[in-house]
Amino acid sequence: MRNLGIGTALGFGLLTVPAMAQDQFLPGPGSTSQTIIVTGVRDGYQIDATSTATRTPTELNDVPQAVSIITETQIDDQAMRSIADVLRYVPGAVISQGEGHRDQIILRGNSSTADFFVDGLRDDVQYYRGLYNAERIEVLKGPNAMIFGRGGGGGVINRVTKRPVANAFISGSGSADTYGAWYVDADISQPLSESVSTRMNAVYEEFRNNRDFYDGRRVAINPTVALSLGGATRIDLGFEYNSDKRTIDRGVPSAVQGSLTSPSRPLTGARDTFFGVPGFNVSDFEAKVLNGRGEHRFSDNLTLTSRVLYGDYDKLYRNAFPVTPVTSRGGVQSVGLEAYSDPTTRKNLLNQNDLVWRVTTGPVRHVLLAGFEISDQRTRNQRINGFFGGGDIVNGGRRVFVGLADPITVPPVTLRTTPNTGYRSIRTNADAAAFYVQDQISIGDHVDLIGGVRRDRFTLNVDDLVAGQSYRRTDTLWSPRVGVVLKPVQPVSIYASYSRSFLPQSGDQFSSLDVTSAALEPERFDNYELGLKWDIRPTLNLTAAIYQLDRTNTRAADPNDPARTVLTGAQRSKGLELGLSGAITPQWQISAGYALQDATIRKTTSAAPAGREVPLVPKQQASLWTRYDLTPRLGAGVGVYHQSRSFTSISNTAILPAFTRVDAAAFFKLTPQIEAQINVENLLNSNYFSSAYNDNNIMPGAPMTVRATVRMSF
Repeated sequence: MRNLGIGTALGFGLLTVPAMAQDQFLPGPGSTSQTIIVTGVRDGYQIDATSTATRTPTELNDVPQAVSIITETQIDDQAMRSIADVLRYVPGAVISQGEGHRDQIILRGNSSTADFFVDGLRDDVQYYRGLYNAERIEVLKGPNAMIFGRGGGGGVINRVTKRPVANAFISGSGSADTYGAWYVDADISQPLSESVSTRMNAVYEEFRNNRDFYDGRRVAINPTVALSLGGATRIDLGFEYNSDKRTIDRGVPSAVQGSLTSPSRPLTGARDTFFGVPGFNVSDFEAKVLNGRGEHRFSDNLTLTSRVLYGDYDKLYRNAFPVTPVTSRGGVQSVGLEAYSDPTTRKNLLNQNDLVWRVTTGPVRHVLLAGFEISDQRTRNQRINGFFGGGDIVNGGRRVFVGLADPITVPPVTLRTTPNTGYRSIRTNADAAAFYVQDQISIGDHVDLIGGVRRDRFTLNVDDLVAGQSYRRTDTLWSPRVGVVLKPVQPVSIYASYSRSFLPQSGDQFSSLDVTSAALEPERFDNYELGLKWDIRPTLNLTAAIYQLDRTNTRAADPNDPARTVLTGAQRSKGLELGLSGAITPQWQISAGYALQDATIRKTTSAAPAGREVPLVPKQQASLWTRYDLTPRLGAGVGVYHQSRSFTSISNTAILPAFTRVDAAAFFKLTPQIEAQINVENLLNSNYFSSAYNDNNIMPGAPMTVRATVRMSF
């Protein structure tokens, strides 16, 4: 669906909104603007332009970077419900288990819990992101701190949300599957006048699957309003409430203790077995987010955009989980469990301001970007360890061994904050300020250049409330980006680029700063990339990229003094990524991808020797989804995903086996306003393992699951 965009208010910053390439203004009173607003049009599987990669309206073929976009149409066709569903069809992207309570991604061999953005603004809180209000999901590969700031070593994921449009409609869908999970959503647009329009997206979802004791629910609502002021200024305001409560399930352990020469595999025969404590294993997340975006067009060539986001997040999660492989204890096959609780609150205040100026001098065209960002993030986090009241316990009850059974029997768990229990309570305040400049230069019709640099000043204050100690670290980071795009013929572009990013030693979630790491330099990511983008036809795009991504300044214990931490680590990822998306014919949509990748440790540390493989990075990935409309009222779809084996942790002693999954779908247009579809996931009922967090938290894939959906639009 085409979204519009937005207008503004001078730099006090207001909203998160879709890409500027799709932004359009609502007509104001007395406006003579001839802008036509197109809404309600399904965009297929291809997007031609975005502003996310450059912060300026740019054709994708002119962006010197690999970008994968999953459209709303593809999300609907495949009945996707999560970021994990989306990434399955993105070459070079892998989903981690995320300890069963959050999105965690691996892009080009680099894992992150925080490299998420919504309408271009940072969304780094740990939770599962829904798709109910998503217009599309953009995956930008490789580090690009020039645009996004710290982190994003392997890339970032940006959700573009649905915004108010100029026409009225009501749409919604409902679905249910064979395990009792069900879902309803609504999308309502209502203009109030020529210059004011509103939109509301909402969802209610019940979680169920084949795993014992697993359940949960999500409730979310996202009302937005757009105001056009005189035709040159637009302001968008939005609010989102999100409540997500679900069982935490960290999968199964390894079958035996593995080694480098004989790696273990996941425990089989426990596809449904829950290795946790029913009622104790829970994640309870609540978010209240206000956002705004303002845009003012001084002229056709000069635009000021300001965005602001305030988020109040409250999360509690508790889990008991496997920490050992299956082992024999007194002749009984057993597995060791531990438990903890982690309450976290965070308040984010983010402001981003961009000035874009288009200048033409003879045959040379410039798109100049200058801007600044400020942010304030305040977090309170605790770690409260669990102790088991009986059974085969060790470490004073900190760990319990339970016999294999279905279901397993776990003694009661109590949480302790008394001394010598490993209790953690920290308070952090992360302040950041950045400015950046960028120039996109077009020389004639065949050569584009891009160059930019960003300066970040990131300050983190940590109060250890248990130890009564405080730590502080300030980093000043310079992040360049350069690229060249050659267009020998109109539908083909060839590019080369270099980009850099940094991650402070406090980590993704600010919790790893201590007296030692406060003295260490940030991690650094350097990416070199060559690529090709080819519009085989106006509706079908082929992409190819080869890259080398070096990560340095990773932390490790000093081999000569285990009490010290030093910067000795280094990692290299390199690979090939291929993608094909769009329409082969008006009736035939396709989304296909392939990745060949290698990610290894390059410097020996106490954690891993040089040459060891980075975890959860398969050598090969391949995906194909295609839909063919047999008649105007009947269509069919099929999907295939393959992933070669990978290791579950840096130990390289346990394997996530290779697997292939086949999906299918049938589509029915019942009336002009009502559509129905049936999706079958894991059509061949393959017994596979979909993801992992470590050697003993490995998630079995679901058996064949049938989901029926009805979609209406008026």
